[in-house]
Amino acid sequence: MPTTPPAPTSAAPVTHYENFPVASILCPPALRPPIAALYGFARTADDLADEGDASPAQRLADLTDYRQELHAMAAGGTPAPRWAAVFGPLGHATAQHGLPVALMDDLLSAFVQDVDVTARAATYADRKQLLDYCRRSANPVGRLLLHLYGVDDARSLQQSDAICSALQLINFWQDLSVDLPRGRHYLTDADLARWGVARTELLQPHTTAASRALVMDCATWARQLMVSGAPLVHRLPGRIGWELRLVVQGGLRILDKVDALQGDSLLQRPTVGKIDLPRMLWRALTM
Repeated sequence: MPTTPPAPTSAAPVTHYENFPVASILCPPALRPPIAALYGFARTADDLADEGDASPAQRLADLTDYRQELHAMAAGGTPAPRWAAVFGPLGHATAQHGLPVALMDDLLSAFVQDVDVTARAATYADRKQLLDYCRRSANPVGRLLLHLYGVDDARSLQQSDAICSALQLINFWQDLSVDLPRGRHYLTDADLARWGVARTELLQPHTTAASRALVMDCATWARQLMVSGAPLVHRLPGRIGWELRLVVQGGLRILDKVDALQGDSLLQRPTVGKIDLPRMLWRALTM
């Protein structure tokens, strides 16, 4: 009778496009495996929630199974074959570093919410509600990384949350031209009302003065949040501080591109590429 091969304990290399460094050369070698394992966990969940042509019901079922696998892993269970390449490395990293499983569960709750909200064509009422989503969709990543570095003081956690929420918002404002046609709405009801913009206007092949002002205002909000968290780079020693500098500057550079489009990111997606790296490095050096 054939036996099931043991689950791997090392995560696969990063193959997706990313705006920001993931377990890069700046990361201490000893921490690259757990960071890669966390990335693999989050990336796979994101794919379950967003990639392909699965129905919302199937996505929710897959995320439920994935969540059960997380808790089975936390209880010391052997990973099932479907996601052994995820939960093998993650289980190894969790056991070795005491990773808080509750933070990973928060991430999955956000993915579930995203599928549900999109399926219902629902919207976020205001920025407070959107930030609660960010609290679970983005902030756990920063807190998990700080845990690996042994940083747990309240001020550092608060600044990390600000950076991570800003990155999530930046991703929203970067992807407006992609998300809106797919029925994914992150511009809040309150912001649209403030600028007098109807949701139907956001799907038009042209922008208006009001819709452009709406996008620019949201980009300013994200920038202010990022700047409020940026002093964390000076509180973290060595390589993690430099890694974080590049993360912050990557986010700010995307906002530069959003600003340059003057609200037309409703129609086209700004990206950061190799040509932007010298500017990001210089800004990181001078923070």
